[in-house]
Amino acid sequence: MQMASFTGFLRTILIILLVYYGVKILMRLFAPYFVRYMSKKMQERFGGQFQQQQQQQQDKNRPKDGETVIDKIPQQRQTSDKKVGEYIDYEEID
Repeated sequence: MQMASFTGFLRTILIILLVYYGVKILMRLFAPYFVRYMSKKMQERFGGQFQQQQQQQQDKNRPKDGETVIDKIPQQRQTSDKKVGEYIDYEEID
């Protein structure tokens, strides 16, 4: 059975701390570039989905061949011919 020496234990702890702080420093340096890259990719993806949705909407609204399209709805007649009643002028008496 082997016993771990005190210097080997300190050396292992030192290596772990150096790796931890090294990764921490590298992440501070490269994180802005990574976030910028990921946001650009997400923007492209969402832009593509938006374009695809717009294209589908235009295709759905496009009339088929031989189909009649009415762009303007005729206005309905505002006046009516039916009699509502007779107007009687009256005067108040004190």
